[in-house]
Amino acid sequence: MDKLVLILRNAIPGFVIASAALASVNFFPVARAVNVAFQPPAAKTFSPQIPKGIPRWKWRKLIPPENVLTAQKVALGQALYFDKRLSADGTVSCATCHDPATAFADRNSLAVGVGGKVGTRNVPTTLNAMFNQSQFWDGRARSLEEQAMQPLLNPLEMGMPDREAVVTRLNGIPEYRESFEAAFGAGAITFEDVARALASYERTLLSADSPFDRFMAGDPRAITEGQKRGWQLFRGKANCIACHTFSRESPFFTDNIFHNTGIGAGLNLEELLNGLHSKSLDELDSKRLGELAHTEKFTELGRFLITRQKQDTGAFKTPALRDIELTAPYMHNASEKTLLDVMKFYNQGGIKNRYLDEKIRPLNLNDEELSHLVEFMRSLTSDSVLRRAQQTSPQTRTPVVLPAGIRRSPA
Repeated sequence: MDKLVLILRNAIPGFVIASAALASVNFFPVARAVNVAFQPPAAKTFSPQIPKGIPRWKWRKLIPPENVLTAQKVALGQALYFDKRLSADGTVSCATCHDPATAFADRNSLAVGVGGKVGTRNVPTTLNAMFNQSQFWDGRARSLEEQAMQPLLNPLEMGMPDREAVVTRLNGIPEYRESFEAAFGAGAITFEDVARALASYERTLLSADSPFDRFMAGDPRAITEGQKRGWQLFRGKANCIACHTFSRESPFFTDNIFHNTGIGAGLNLEELLNGLHSKSLDELDSKRLGELAHTEKFTELGRFLITRQKQDTGAFKTPALRDIELTAPYMHNASEKTLLDVMKFYNQGGIKNRYLDEKIRPLNLNDEELSHLVEFMRSLTSDSVLRRAQQTSPQTRTPVVLPAGIRRSPA
């Protein structure tokens, strides 16, 4: 554990720890160890504190048997999450874009990676990401493990040239060699284990226990009258719940489905599709289509780049709404700056285009009703997430010292 504390201190500037207990090491939220299971030496299965509003059975059900959660994996994943040394130039960590100070999202409109390179899409929060049926705006990753691999190698994000480069860099840090052995057993560090550790930490990033959750638990005074009216509109006249679905079993306000709302349609989606037809779609492999997701203009084709189905043109995943007031700007391209802007966009019926989802239609809401909806969404902010955002200094892009013999990749 002392080695893990050392890694955390190197990875997170100003990191202070009061004890060696994992409950204190875990960055967010507080956690506890439970029953012992067969894992690498001294490993224990691990369960975080599940906030009110999330069914414990649902969290437990989504832990993959091939990556059982353990204290060692979570602590290692936390260290990796905040460590800029996993980027080509030592300036970017996972937390740089998924920042606790902004509810594990990004204050920038679009993702900014190594060398100040700007991406094409807004950064979603990693809070409750374990409950997503797919990852990224276009759903191109099916698991947290698969998702964790991609930013490390993306030239617009962390910019490492290949998997071997990531492993070589970690092997150059003695504390990591020991902590990987503690988490995964004796043997060489693998890229897959890097992803497993990151995914393990992300499965502890949970958000609920909001005023809305207390209201649903039976406290009528937990939310305001305006927020109650907004909840009625959300389920009724505005019909937001058609896509931002909610139930006690799945309380995350998303259907996990992809919809064309008209965002980005001003670029002429048909023209972009015709640009792809200059080369048969059958000849465009998944790697090339994935690259187009990070290419200006073509990125607006959305889910189509993954499925190659025309009905998915311009479609993007419905984002969850918890802590939404803390994660501005909004939409996959950050085109809406405030929640009121978002509501005005939907009130007008999105932007018409050939592939517009049939659920998108004018809502005919007045200004008071729009305000009530915005107030309702503010009731979805977790107390602990808000407190952490208020008490946490934003991540910086100050370069860190790379292991001896490691040269920074050119920007």
